[in-house]
Amino acid sequence: MFVALERLINLEEGYRQVFRVAGRELLLMVVEQQPLLIDNRCPHIGAPLANASLQANTLCCARHGVRFDLQSGQALDGQCPALTFYRVVYEGDRLGVDL
Repeated sequence: MFVALERLINLEEGYRQVFRVAGRELLLMVVEQQPLLIDNRCPHIGAPLANASLQANTLCCARHGVRFDLQSGQALDGQCPALTFYRVVYEGDRLGVDL
């Protein structure tokens, strides 16, 4: 089932928005002109990632400073689990997720 999240026209570099879908909080970001959809929680201890800092392709959790490579989702610091990515789906002029 397709769940629309945002109109394509609104997606520009630096875009960041949290959506609640099927009981989960998902974070939609545009990084290097590519939309990324991840769980809005750090796999370290569940802190929200909506306020995480972003440098190049690295997302840094605001709560504990754990850094994640946005290409692979892998933590760059220690043995933290990887980020959970969701595949974005396009339908007409909208971007969303297929559940």
